[in-house]
Amino acid sequence: MVNMMRPLIVGAVSAATLLSGASLTVDVPAGTPVEIRLKSKVSTQTAKPKDPIEATVIAPVVVNGEFAIPAGALVRGVVEKATQSTQPDERSVLVVAFDQLEISGTKLKIASQLAAIDNSRESLGDQGQVNGILASETISGQLDTQLEKLGTKYSGLAEVLGAVKGAILKPAENDITYDAGVEMELKLAAPLKLKQGVSPEPAGQPQPIPNEAALADLVAREPFQTRAKSPPRPSDITNLLLIGREEAIERAFQEAGWSLAAGLNAQTKFETFRALAEGRGYTEAPVSVLLLDGKPPDLVFEKLNNTFARRHHLRVWKRPVKFQGMPVWAVAATHDIGISFSQQDYTFIHRIDSQIDRERAKVVNDLIFTGRIQGVALVDRPEVPPHGQNATGDNLDTDGKTAVLVLK
Repeated sequence: MVNMMRPLIVGAVSAATLLSGASLTVDVPAGTPVEIRLKSKVSTQTAKPKDPIEATVIAPVVVNGEFAIPAGALVRGVVEKATQSTQPDERSVLVVAFDQLEISGTKLKIASQLAAIDNSRESLGDQGQVNGILASETISGQLDTQLEKLGTKYSGLAEVLGAVKGAILKPAENDITYDAGVEMELKLAAPLKLKQGVSPEPAGQPQPIPNEAALADLVAREPFQTRAKSPPRPSDITNLLLIGREEAIERAFQEAGWSLAAGLNAQTKFETFRALAEGRGYTEAPVSVLLLDGKPPDLVFEKLNNTFARRHHLRVWKRPVKFQGMPVWAVAATHDIGISFSQQDYTFIHRIDSQIDRERAKVVNDLIFTGRIQGVALVDRPEVPPHGQNATGDNLDTDGKTAVLVLK
């Protein structure tokens, strides 16, 4: 069965809803989430109170089936507090307040609170205060503590080990710095009344993919589970199909803020260790090899913030078929949400969000926001089990459907 993307895309509704004129206003309740992307950098190293800050809404907000806030709307605010840590046991602090929403040139006052920062190493307080990390919370900082203890008994050995450690690892940075492109979630602190009838996306809503029967047949013939190369176990579930040229795929992901991952080798493994130990991000970090029909991925994309422990990432395989004359690519997308040590495999592994449909929706929304998607569908796959596990033992929970996107 082929459906349009309303169950998948956050806030997607049909053109008929937009044009029906069912109501002239939309009441947006307090607590409604708004997904945004920063347009400029903010850092405790340089920011001062009242500095302006601006972001773009990246996923449309829908209330009771009616559009309220379109993707592409602007939110503006100010830095309320920016304190840079000067002591090892002191956390940097950042507080921002977004209080203006602009839709198609119309500016509205809003009350909001920062509710989440995507893939951030920092923590959020109850009132939306961002609290920085302590150097002692990183592996690099913990090594320094152990070397100090060792130095009280064996100063010479501690000096040698400290020199080795200093040559390999940098001290952990305890500032709070978010570059342009970092994604956040706001929650409205007070209700809003907005005009209805806005466009769902800056570039318009993608259309249904023609020939539903052929599309359903294509999806039914595709394998849905990958297999880890080492150890050789069943692993991630594919949850998207892309239809288009390779250059179109790379361009869309680049414009959506995703990076191509580096290959897995000795150098990138070492850089990964350094990023993990120093408590920082690594934009081109490699991923483990998963096979689909015995073949490694042709492309790997990821989106990070300021920690290697959390990232969006996906693997892309070119399939030996075409749809409407265009190449077909299978995608397995998951969200890394932490790091743990595997007693079974004696290595550090990422833990993933078990709700893999959320990552499917994330990828779809990101690509639609670029304006590079012309067709979209959500296709049933009854043979996909709703519950399973990947190669490292994380749970996989899904409705079994796959999102199909046709690129321009």
